[in-house]
Amino acid sequence: MPQTQNLSASSFLNACTVSPDVRELRPDYRSLLIVVEGLELHELPAQSAVVADDLITRAEERSQALLAESPVTELPHVAAWREAYRAFGAKPQRTRNSLEALLRRAGGGLPRVNALTDIYNAISVLHQLPLGGEDFSRYRGPARLIRASGEEPYDTVAHGEPVIEHPEPGEVVWRDEDGVTCRRWNWRQCRRTALTDDTTTAFFILDALDPVTDDELSAAGDALTRALTTLGTDVRSTRRMISGG
Repeated sequence: MPQTQNLSASSFLNACTVSPDVRELRPDYRSLLIVVEGLELHELPAQSAVVADDLITRAEERSQALLAESPVTELPHVAAWREAYRAFGAKPQRTRNSLEALLRRAGGGLPRVNALTDIYNAISVLHQLPLGGEDFSRYRGPARLIRASGEEPYDTVAHGEPVIEHPEPGEVVWRDEDGVTCRRWNWRQCRRTALTDDTTTAFFILDALDPVTDDELSAAGDALTRALTTLGTDVRSTRRMISGG
């Protein structure tokens, strides 16, 4: 059942936190959090499909060029996240961060879902950083990046059926008041906050580790919000960068 997010975009972002034990794990971690309001996904203009298609094509070309020079696991941004996963006990060969998962699919063509998802997947590949999108209205309280106790509920699907699972103790997860919203930092999002065609306000998390710079992270956010302005007549965004260290 959808939850009501009573916080304004700016109040929500100002209340989002990264816990000290996550900062200790990776002092180079930074997150750019963006709330995008005014989406009109049921009445998209033709321009939005053109923008999404162009971004997907560019992202596929970018991934093919990168993978022609190096195996995916040796790309600097992918390698950094694989190291981060190992630091909290995850096996990156079994649970791949969202950027690596997209790059591995790009050779055969990136997945096409809808204009909103296609845009942020393309930005993820073009700017070489994990990027997740969720329905802001389904959050309960602010987003928090923590190391899990192992008792937090995680709403997902297994074998085609809704189930509640739990993260491993010490796993890095995003969560709100109701439970885990994304497991293993940026591996897999929960079912509860998933974007739908009814989403009017979206929440995006752009994750960065070295060698991504703050300027590069900001540029990815600029590219995302610029593309999303085609998904409504009054699309507006609010952002906040959280630095580690």
